[in-house]
Amino acid sequence: MSQDIPRAAVLLSGGGRTLQNLSELAGRDELACELGLVIGSKPGLRGLERAKSFGLPTQVIDPQRELDPEPFSRAIFSAVQDDGCDLVILAGFLRYLPIPEAWLGRVINIHPSLLPAFGGKGFYGDRVHKAVLERGVQFTGCTVHYVDNVYDNGPIILQRCVEVHPGDDVQSLAARVFEEEKRALPEALAKHVRRGFAVRNLERGPGHG
Repeated sequence: MSQDIPRAAVLLSGGGRTLQNLSELAGRDELACELGLVIGSKPGLRGLERAKSFGLPTQVIDPQRELDPEPFSRAIFSAVQDDGCDLVILAGFLRYLPIPEAWLGRVINIHPSLLPAFGGKGFYGDRVHKAVLERGVQFTGCTVHYVDNVYDNGPIILQRCVEVHPGDDVQSLAARVFEEEKRALPEALAKHVRRGFAVRNLERGPGHG
């Protein structure tokens, strides 16, 4: 793996479907980053078991939720750095994570709606799709964005759109949105890495190839 390819930690709170998708892409050399430490919000998650089956290191930090947000954040990013990661992917991580200034622009989240619609505290998973159906919108989708210290607020990297069908329920809509998530996150990671190359090349200046 080239030193120019970031090593990404993945934080999750559920079954790890997004992690599985990323791992499959990595196995085909179709992912713009290397996968590293997987951190779960609690023990026993299916996502942690999947990570172990992929040969990835795993940790659960503060499983009893005894830490306030700031010390929790320090513990998370300390573990991430110890694993040699320089990028963090939030793949359905449901605990508030303050982002240190040094990590702004290096923490990426995927959200199952077209932000800023149906985002913010309490909007996650099937809650989002239920709200979309109740509102009666014709289109929804997913958003990949950089994380700041406001829920679902950071700069958008890319979005993908999904039509809402008249007969949709939460499950059918969620399934179609997830298919777009599987495409959107790898595309966003590639875009993030390309931006990094551009910044490094600009900093080097001409003649430093």
